[in-house]
Amino acid sequence: MKLLLEVEDKKAPALLEVLKGLSFVKTKRIKTSKKERVLAGLKEAIEEVKLAKEGKIKLKTAQELLDEL
Repeated sequence: MKLLLEVEDKKAPALLEVLKGLSFVKTKRIKTSKKERVLAGLKEAIEEVKLAKEGKIKLKTAQELLDEL
């Protein structure tokens, strides 16, 4: 079962600590602000570049990106 809770920002850390202490509960923070979404996108992009440098994934060429448009 999935539940979505809305909690005051200042009280959220305490609630998360309680929930993390329960072995049968999994927590996942949902990015809600534009800033959080942008930072999450940048983090994902950096990870992709790292994997590409290690040869674990192949990035698209500029032409492939243009063809998608």
